[in-house]
Amino acid sequence: MSTSEQAQVEAAWGRIEVWLEENAPASAALLRPPASDADIDAVEETIGVMFPPALRAWYRLHDGTDDPEGGKSWWPAGFLPGNQGWYPLKTLQDVYTVQTRDQEREPGRLPVSCVVGDMWHGLYIDARQDEPSYGNLGRWVVDREPELIPESTVGWPLHAWLAGIADALEQGRCLIEPGGRHDEDTWPALTVCGGLIWVAPGEEPHSPQGRVLLGGGPLP
Repeated sequence: MSTSEQAQVEAAWGRIEVWLEENAPASAALLRPPASDADIDAVEETIGVMFPPALRAWYRLHDGTDDPEGGKSWWPAGFLPGNQGWYPLKTLQDVYTVQTRDQEREPGRLPVSCVVGDMWHGLYIDARQDEPSYGNLGRWVVDREPELIPESTVGWPLHAWLAGIADALEQGRCLIEPGGRHDEDTWPALTVCGGLIWVAPGEEPHSPQGRVLLGGGPLP
């Protein structure tokens, strides 16, 4: 990854973190300290896969997130689009091992998150160096083959995805995919417990109550 691409990862995440600290402190509080190069090297050696440079840069900013403690709400942990919780390196390693060993998935797709409260769906970064999707975002589901995001593309580069999240937060709007498609099912919203989640404006507010859609006023 070039210096400019690394700078894009750092700049995009910096914008997200500032926004979380100012608007969703319960989510910001779950961020773990940075991972060291030695930490990342150890995971690479264990699983036999090299991290794409952008993914390494991301983990050097934070080693994912902690679980909420003391009976606090889990909703702030799902602050990535799709209400995804960011895996610490140890969890990435464990989930990758299960997926490749027990579920017999093709090696090289590194799981980086799962839906909060649902370990069956998540996001991955493609670490297969010979693939056009190398370094890009995809979706894993336990009972079907992985797919790139957006579908029928070579995926979404990690640094560009992070920049897209930052744009959506700062502008109070839905996530916009590469190519310009507005994902109207993925709007940022704040919860009563001070967390960031992502919602479809028309969905039933089954949980959590009292959320506020950014850019769209209170949800019913």
